[in-house]
Amino acid sequence: MDKRDFLWTSAALVAGACFSQTVLAQRSLPPETVNNFNGVTLAAAWRQAQEGAEAKDFVGLLRADWDAAQVQVQAALAVPSRAHGLLGVADGGFVAVASRPGSWMVRCDAQGHAVQWLRMDSEAEGRTLDGHVCASVDGQWLYTAETHPHSGQGWVSVRDPVSLRKVAQWPTFGIGPHQLLLDASGALMVANGGLLRAEGDKKRDLHLMDSSLVRLDPKTGQRLGQWRLKDSRLGIRHMAWSQPQGAATGLAGTALLGIALQNEHDDVNQRRNSPVLALWDGETLRTPSLSPAGGGYAGDIVAGPDGGFVLSCLRVNAALKWSPAEPEAMVNVALLRDVGALAPWALSQESTGVLLGSARGVGRWHPRMAPVFLAWPGAMALDNHWIIVG
Repeated sequence: MDKRDFLWTSAALVAGACFSQTVLAQRSLPPETVNNFNGVTLAAAWRQAQEGAEAKDFVGLLRADWDAAQVQVQAALAVPSRAHGLLGVADGGFVAVASRPGSWMVRCDAQGHAVQWLRMDSEAEGRTLDGHVCASVDGQWLYTAETHPHSGQGWVSVRDPVSLRKVAQWPTFGIGPHQLLLDASGALMVANGGLLRAEGDKKRDLHLMDSSLVRLDPKTGQRLGQWRLKDSRLGIRHMAWSQPQGAATGLAGTALLGIALQNEHDDVNQRRNSPVLALWDGETLRTPSLSPAGGGYAGDIVAGPDGGFVLSCLRVNAALKWSPAEPEAMVNVALLRDVGALAPWALSQESTGVLLGSARGVGRWHPRMAPVFLAWPGAMALDNHWIIVG
């Protein structure tokens, strides 16, 4: 393994003191570790080189086996184009959605086999998928983010989880919606990216950018609220809910919605020195830290320890941790080349780490354990998201 491809924050690095302290604390790891201590199975999307042919796109199942120190491909389904967001479903399978401008979606069973496809050219509206899907509280419906390619207007389609057929549709009150999440009440949170697109998915008219967070009624699509940041060039794409401290004891505070920001300013220095995290507390949308450590671009975001978040910042090849205990700081927890996909790795309700996908393999970070890195089983490039399914 090339150390330039995988460098955990250590005493030899500028931000090393923080990680050194967490390593010393690993002796206090509680005994109630769960099954995923030995390994985890993840639903993921990746592109893989083919001998004597062009690389192909896949969705499927990857097994990270800590004891055997290897990653195995358990299932690989070839798909028509790059996949992006994934959603686990009740039967142990998952749904994968094509990246923007997406033309397909597929539901797979627990073994990674395709059981239902959706082709967007079969629908009269002529819209494209924006790479993400989420489920209603009861699992009876799926919500997909979509865009009309000419106007840029965003839509949410309500779909049957078995057939994937559309049963309703609502505007998102914005341009280019991306990730969808439910709040504690079951309302739908939509990240409107706000970017107009030209042919070939190229960004255009950045001065007209209008990124916003919208809350919709999950039954009617009624707009319940809409929030914007003061800086109109801070793009809202990906979101995650925090795990408040004390959740297992019933003493938890209110969960925060963390939002990974992507700066679209024309000036390079302004882009690189902008914040990468926004927070929504149910009433206001704000940037808690103005730290430039993320290079102005965050890809994925997941709940981290201490009621905070971990963000992947691929332009600086780093994963950063934010904690409400130090709201102005963004702390390096790992340096990984092209770090992208993140998944919360919970040993218990009170002990959370993160799995990080990168150019060369998967990293495992936990604040009370020594870090682990496993190389990919071949030349494969993981996409921006993955989820633990077993």
